[in-house]
Amino acid sequence: MMKIAIFASGSGSNFQAIQDEIKKGRLDASVELLVCDRKEAFVIERALQAQVPVFSFNPKEYGSKEEFETEIAEELRKRDVELLVLAGYMRLIGPTLLRAYPGRIVNIHPSLLPSFPGKDAISQAISAGVKVTGVTVHFVDEGMDTGPIIAQEAVSIFQGEGAEDVAAKIHAVEHRLYPEVLGRFTKDVEFDATGRFTRMS
Repeated sequence: MMKIAIFASGSGSNFQAIQDEIKKGRLDASVELLVCDRKEAFVIERALQAQVPVFSFNPKEYGSKEEFETEIAEELRKRDVELLVLAGYMRLIGPTLLRAYPGRIVNIHPSLLPSFPGKDAISQAISAGVKVTGVTVHFVDEGMDTGPIIAQEAVSIFQGEGAEDVAAKIHAVEHRLYPEVLGRFTKDVEFDATGRFTRMS
């Protein structure tokens, strides 16, 4: 069983989708910790209902990103976390966590990267007038949505659809695709000398 930590900043629908797959026995993982940078976020309520420990923090109470990431890293080490899963976490991961978990941080993004990185990807796609957008799961590096791509799935945008319509379709894909990809980390995985994942089934 793979020990994961989920990082989230909002409602936590992807947190819930992952937790549901674990509960159903379809994902061989354990959520050891929720990390949340917004103490009022609804994802915290989801975690408490699932009896998942929560580390919530206010970044403004720290002198630097290094300070709060050092504290997060210590919480992760205490729980022997193996993989960091970003699910609507609205902060760039800094050098402290990147060094602590090289090649072991993944993110889900609501577009077909490299198109429409960053915030408001769905609105970006609609404004650009594209007919197809989608969902990307990728490894996290020091850039914004620039890490190596693990999996993608397209979502069509039809004439007359607004952001809410497209978001609903994207969320449906996310809630299925993310647990599927995470399942690949729980079997037939090889590591290099630095602890990075080098191959998945």
